[in-house]
Amino acid sequence: MNTYPRYRVASNRGQRGATLVVVLILLLLMTLLGLASLRSTILEERMTSNLLDRSLGFQVAEAGLREAEATLTPNPANFPAAGCDAQGLCSRPDPTAVERWLDPGFNAWRVGSVFDTSTDAPQYIVEEMGEGPNWRDCDKLSPIHPLCLTPRYRVTVRSQQAGRASVMLQTIYAGK
Repeated sequence: MNTYPRYRVASNRGQRGATLVVVLILLLLMTLLGLASLRSTILEERMTSNLLDRSLGFQVAEAGLREAEATLTPNPANFPAAGCDAQGLCSRPDPTAVERWLDPGFNAWRVGSVFDTSTDAPQYIVEEMGEGPNWRDCDKLSPIHPLCLTPRYRVTVRSQQAGRASVMLQTIYAGK
């Protein structure tokens, strides 16, 4: 008769902790995957925030552009002979000098009034550019088109809000 036990007791000699090592490696991989996903999400959130800031700044600058153009309709104001006045109206630019809006010392920007607070209001200048056939292809027309003889104005608007994107727009406005 055999006296072996019916069930064998497992021996501790064959166990080396392989399951623990496998679980720790899987946990490490899951942690790295979670961190990569989190980093990607944060980057996308920043990109969306920057796009929103730029869009808001563009809309504010465009509102300032429309306000500046409205100052020229129906009759433009008197422009100074040199420099700029407090209304943001400027004389013809000097072609040999640095553009006014690029000069860090230039401070004749007029604050627009389309917003309640001055921190959100766009700033603009209007420069007289002259009239006559010196505009693109106007000198090639015979007879000269009446639109070539209308006065032109360069309107430059910037929107600089604290902690937000800075946007600058520029347009050429043909008077009537």
